[in-house]
Amino acid sequence: MIEEKKQNNQHLFGLLGRNISYSFSSGFFKEKFEELELENHQYHNFDLQSIKEFPALLRQQKDLCGMNVTIPYKEEIISYLTEIDAEAKEIGAVNTLKFLKNGSIKGFNTDVFGFLNSLKPLLENHHTKALILGTGGASKAIAFALKKLDIDFIFASRNPQKENEILYSNLSQEIISNHTVIINSTPLGTFPETDLCPEIPYQFITSQHLLYDVIYNPAITTFLQNGKNKGALIKNGLEMLQLQAEKSWQIWNR
Repeated sequence: MIEEKKQNNQHLFGLLGRNISYSFSSGFFKEKFEELELENHQYHNFDLQSIKEFPALLRQQKDLCGMNVTIPYKEEIISYLTEIDAEAKEIGAVNTLKFLKNGSIKGFNTDVFGFLNSLKPLLENHHTKALILGTGGASKAIAFALKKLDIDFIFASRNPQKENEILYSNLSQEIISNHTVIINSTPLGTFPETDLCPEIPYQFITSQHLLYDVIYNPAITTFLQNGKNKGALIKNGLEMLQLQAEKSWQIWNR
């Protein structure tokens, strides 16, 4: 794989996920390559219906240097890696792959960096507890970042399995009132199904709340609009994506 890469001097990057035609990453990196005049760099969407197709993809794409990983493969990809960064291992989710010169693949997590640095400027003294909606790969990076920020958190889940996970239907006024940071880590509300949103009791949201959605398309999801209607501060996931993408680029080039 490495010898072929040297011969044609091509540098291929891409996004691994399912149903990702809407992807932010492709446009972001194509623009970056144009700005840096990197004519031998390309970025493609690799839309797989199953992670089991990944080995075949590797055989077909000999010039891969790096990949971003999105829903639903941030956890499933781990079993296909040769190495994993210590932080990504602790998180239990990977969103960045680097193809090393020795032919191995190393996994990293840049979601933590993106989320933490996009959330931190918005935090106020009363933002001491968070409610994370969803328990997928994105939620793991969010939880890790909240630990770094010394913010306590619980998860809302359709199938609670751990002590700090609660059914959506059990979210009470007290829980919503006490958890003034609410983060949607689910894909609910993503274009084109923009009318969808997590089922939480929005009537208990106040101006003391900060609602953060990892979704960026649309810019204001139904989840965020419901919060805005109650006077809450809202933030979508665009800056998080920009920050994690830049971090991925640094990893690929170091």
